[in-house]
Amino acid sequence: MLVIVLLVSFFLLLFIGVPISFALSISSFTAVMTTGAIPVINLVQKTFRAIDSFTLLAIPFFVFAGNVMARGGVSKRLTDMAATLVGRMPGGLAHVATLSSTFFGAISGSAPATTSAIGAVMVPEMEKRSYDKAFTAAVVAASGTIGLIIPPSNTMVMYGTLANASVGKMFIGGVGPGLLMTVVIIVINYLISKKRGYAGSEHISGKQVAEAFKNGIWALLMPVIILGGIYSGLFTPTEAAAIAVFYGIIVSAFVYRNMGWKDFIHVLSASASSTASILFLVANAHIFSYLLSSEQIPQKLAILMTSLTTNPTMIMFLIMIVLLIAGCFLDNAVAVILLTPIFVNVVQAMNIDICYFGVFLVFVLAIGQVTPPVGLCLFVACDIGKVSIEKISREVLPCVGGLIVTAILLVLFPQIVTWLPSLTKMA
Repeated sequence: MLVIVLLVSFFLLLFIGVPISFALSISSFTAVMTTGAIPVINLVQKTFRAIDSFTLLAIPFFVFAGNVMARGGVSKRLTDMAATLVGRMPGGLAHVATLSSTFFGAISGSAPATTSAIGAVMVPEMEKRSYDKAFTAAVVAASGTIGLIIPPSNTMVMYGTLANASVGKMFIGGVGPGLLMTVVIIVINYLISKKRGYAGSEHISGKQVAEAFKNGIWALLMPVIILGGIYSGLFTPTEAAAIAVFYGIIVSAFVYRNMGWKDFIHVLSASASSTASILFLVANAHIFSYLLSSEQIPQKLAILMTSLTTNPTMIMFLIMIVLLIAGCFLDNAVAVILLTPIFVNVVQAMNIDICYFGVFLVFVLAIGQVTPPVGLCLFVACDIGKVSIEKISREVLPCVGGLIVTAILLVLFPQIVTWLPSLTKMA
């Protein structure tokens, strides 16, 4: 009875337009109050415990570090550096957008933030070069999803907290899929650009290359410091996030000199707002998951899935299908919080490494960032490019197909994720 009330009230609230954070909370309390199955005080305690986590401290730090670097003029410097590497290829500016998103994703840890920061720089430039507006927006949106996979990733931090998995190991494991994702999108950009006649940029002198790398190298050192410290065991992901904030302030305020006190106050305000939204969502989704777990729904689903097949590869493909569908309707953070308790039981029963599965789960849900009706990156790119959701949805289909193929490769060749972590002290 509790599960029926919980799910019916949740979907009814979503249907009438209640924000998902509030829908999770209201449906949870409604189910408890109407059935009396669990003391209300349990929900209050679970809400507190959901965010009473040292690991979750990494989220506000990484959000703050990303905002500091973005406000400090990093986006333009990264796109200039990317242009020296791939700008001369057919469809050069499209490749610049993708490679810049990879660089920026290694700072922001967020797909919408990456789409917004790089899109603000690249969309006007691509339109000046007569790139189709819908194609331009689609490239920026698809490239923004790399921000969820390339470390650091806020979504991986959430999964690691819920699944009791090593966040550092997942960060290292996300490097391979993130770079593969970059290559796949660049190849798709190249094929489309070649067909449509989008030319590359003009010749870039050695002096321009040197200047671009000189300006951009400070930004790229942040992920090197983060991953290098985690890889070597010098500090935890949470400590790495705090160091990233300190480094970002020094680079933005004293190296690039693009951030004053007013900018700093704006960054503090924006970071506090983003962090509050994320942690409010985490707390409410946690009590929703707790109620499902109290009725042993995750365990029952695990038994059901393992009764269908005992082949780990087939189990992963079944989970991938569920994640692709869920990604179309749920924000990735919500999907991670709701689905992790369910699927961790399944993968553990199949002896699948939970850190590998965490990277895979985040990767597949990242595809949902560019699939309607809830793809956040699509809406961000639509707003920047001033193009309709229908047009950008058609243009982004090749990238969605390429990313699904990449997800299949992650199932067939888990070494893409597990190889780098196996070389670290965390293996």
